[in-house]
Amino acid sequence: MAYSEPVSEEGEPMQVNTAPRKPRILLAASGSVAAIKFGHLCSCFAEWAEVRAVATHASIHFIDRASLPKDVVLYTDEDEWSSWKKIGDSVLHIELRRWADIMVIAPLSANTLGKIAGGLCDNLLTCIVRAWDYSKPFFVAPAMNTLMWNNPFTERHLMSIDELGISLIPPVTKRLACGDYGNGAMAEPSLIYSTVRLFLESKIQQPGSNTEQLI
Repeated sequence: MAYSEPVSEEGEPMQVNTAPRKPRILLAASGSVAAIKFGHLCSCFAEWAEVRAVATHASIHFIDRASLPKDVVLYTDEDEWSSWKKIGDSVLHIELRRWADIMVIAPLSANTLGKIAGGLCDNLLTCIVRAWDYSKPFFVAPAMNTLMWNNPFTERHLMSIDELGISLIPPVTKRLACGDYGNGAMAEPSLIYSTVRLFLESKIQQPGSNTEQLI
């Protein structure tokens, strides 16, 4: 059977929008001083993707909300509770999980790393992680003091999240906010952005990829 173009009531061919949509990136910040760079991170992604943001209670201390792009909505634990009133209402952490194509936690604190490794879910961010579809890309960029990064618990926790399929964007060595010098500083927002974008674009090129509809 021959293919025919859709036509309007006037008999003219209709224009069908087949353009791929932008990737949907869920960016999250946990309680590290590196969260001062979260606005810059959101700006990096916002020019390429649809972005929604999540912040833990501790990270809010470091985030300058005015630095966030105007079209990026920032969700907190308060939004999780205030958005649900009765049975049948949508649950925010489930809706964000469904919406996102990719999740990125930057910075990932030692505390939140431990929670994820142990399966804990006591705030909006960790509830999203607990509900996450691990067939979808998930990146973390840790940030913590060198002594915390070198702690044996960290290695165990990194092994646990690696088994889940979470990709690590390693910290870097530099002078830390506390004044110490060593490994543990979060990778720069530009590197986090380029790592995620290159990963997704390489996946799009693979035949049969479920990300083929994305830019």
